[in-house]
Amino acid sequence: MNNESNDLKQFKNQNKIRTIALEETYATPKFMQAQAEMMKSEPSEAPEGFAQIIKQLIDVDKGRIDAMDQAGIDVQVLSLFSPGVEQMEPSMAVEMSKDANDYIAGAIKRNPTRLAGFATLPTAVPDMASDELERMVKEHDFKGAIINGHTNGRYLDDEFFWPILESAEKLKVPIYLHPTLPPKSVIEASYTGNFSQEVSTILARNAWGWHIETALHILRIILGGVFDQYPDLQFIIGHMGEGLPFMQQRIDDSLPQETIDLEHPVSTYLQKNVNYTFSGLNYNQTFLNLFLEMGVDRIMFSTDYPFIPMEDTRKFLDQLPISKEDKEKIAHGNAERLLHM
Repeated sequence: MNNESNDLKQFKNQNKIRTIALEETYATPKFMQAQAEMMKSEPSEAPEGFAQIIKQLIDVDKGRIDAMDQAGIDVQVLSLFSPGVEQMEPSMAVEMSKDANDYIAGAIKRNPTRLAGFATLPTAVPDMASDELERMVKEHDFKGAIINGHTNGRYLDDEFFWPILESAEKLKVPIYLHPTLPPKSVIEASYTGNFSQEVSTILARNAWGWHIETALHILRIILGGVFDQYPDLQFIIGHMGEGLPFMQQRIDDSLPQETIDLEHPVSTYLQKNVNYTFSGLNYNQTFLNLFLEMGVDRIMFSTDYPFIPMEDTRKFLDQLPISKEDKEKIAHGNAERLLHM
């Protein structure tokens, strides 16, 4: 019986699909304290249940590795917890970026086969952000950068930020564009209505606003000519494409190439310069729309840890109605190619 159990275990290990998860969040104690001070609260005053999440965010060692083992996750590519440093004053953004990057550089050194990193950048100071990206890629083998949406209402189509984009293209690393809240004026105009403040907050965040905000940001990047200027630059967005796959044909019909005055239709950039992850949207219909619109080579695995249980997304991957070859591309092959892993 023991021999049969060992044989079965060996068979499962031989047929196990390697998984690289790309939207996996961490925080540093210093960052959480800064966030609390900005919100005029204390970390101990976090909503019920969030204290455990804070603990999971800060743990980039044994607790995280054990959770990955239990869920069948081989590698996490770590990103700083949203809202990141983009809404901070420039001097604080510089300080927090270096602290965050050094924090996970140490964790990666301790667990080099299990962890990788996206660099946090002080986007409010583009030249320094470019230098920080170069430092983390060249000295610590980081796999790209994480940018959490707009920087105090300014978007990446603004040429002010283009030194960062130029650096990413030159280094051949992608930028993960993560959701953030819309600007305050947008929240007041569009997300405050004849319903409770709680509903307004959720609507502006994970129910709708985060996703539409990120989709709009990508469209601004395209329409602003970023990919004509930097044709090899790659972005990653989560949540099965933030609604863009469903809308790409409508966008092309409404904004034909002669109107936008770019080298290609919008959909070409969505299919050549943008990559897509799960980010906890474990819905077959949404996945199949992404799969059919963008193709398997643009899709990568992620779990959105610790906000979504890793086990849930791992099971979702296993049951996808696609071939084993396509599943392996999504689970690890596409990330290995894009991130040079």
